Amino acid sequence: MEPVPNLQQVFFRQIRNQIPDNLSFVHEIAGLLEISYDSAYRRIRGEKELTLDEMLKLGQRYGVSLDAVFHQKGNNVVFRHFGLQTSNKEITEWLSIVYKNYSEAAKAQSKEIIYAAKDPPIHQYFQFPEIAAFKFFFWEKTLSDNPANEERLFRLDDTNSEAVETGIKILKAAVSMPTTEIWNEDTFNMFSRQIEYYWESGYFEKRDDLLNIVDKLEKWVRHMQKQADYGFKFLYGQPPEGVENSFRMYENEVVLNDNAIFARIDNVTSVYITYNVISLLISQDPVFCKDVENFLHGLMRKSNLISLTGSKARNRFFNKLFATVEASKKRMDIS
Repeated sequence: MEPVPNLQQVFFRQIRNQIPDNLSFVHEIAGLLEISYDSAYRRIRGEKELTLDEMLKLGQRYGVSLDAVFHQKGNNVVFRHFGLQTSNKEITEWLSIVYKNYSEAAKAQSKEIIYAAKDPPIHQYFQFPEIAAFKFFFWEKTLSDNPANEERLFRLDDTNSEAVETGIKILKAAVSMPTTEIWNEDTFNMFSRQIEYYWESGYFEKRDDLLNIVDKLEKWVRHMQKQADYGFKFLYGQPPEGVENSFRMYENEVVLNDNAIFARIDNVTSVYITYNVISLLISQDPVFCKDVENFLHGLMRKSNLISLTGSKARNRFFNKLFATVEASKKRMDIS
């Protein structure tokens, strides 16, 4: 019978799983703990015990849950959080963090992203900056407690240009990455209802801006359909060029998704979950990540693949989205 590894060895094994293959494991440990390579090796081999401070520092840096690693009976999971305040400045900073993550992932040798979309993935909004501009306004006006937003009206010429510029960088990084997205009708319908509600509430300053947004909404749906048809993502208005079968799109007709994102970047797994609409909880806990991965794969098995193949199911899904836009236009008297 093989000897049972001690808890410190198990702990380091979990950390090793979170470090990309192109980085030196001992170099990372020595650098973080500010010790020599020899001291790092002795800790990794279990010849010298880690101090509690060292364990906490390593666990927090690599998102490793001490409770999960040490096989205790609790169900605790370590999360990092990024709570977003809805202001132009905060949204721009949030997008900068998103871009940093996307650009680093795009450079990785191996990558996999699965997105259970309650809302369209953030990069998709930037196919049309007008769509992104409305979403920013919606977040700021609906979610913010800032009194200055109470009387504010939507205007396309009042768009946060810095946020849009960062968002386009996100889009360009995202189109090159293999991604699986699981949608249902409500993924799109909620956004359409938000536009309609804001028009009826008098939050558009100009009718022309409403017409512009709805026009871009239809073109957005058409472009999503083309991406699903080709099986890869590409920029609107550009030739349809990309990596074959790098974009898989599923329709799930019964489960309302919750904006859970599973990512495996150079064998490092992470899960991103939204809270308070746009704030993020992030975990690299291996047990939790595996649980989310298994759930998403199970959800895919119970969904219809509507990209590349399955043209009948794809056309049916997107026809429902176009019908939603037409119904909304009639209610807003702009058909």
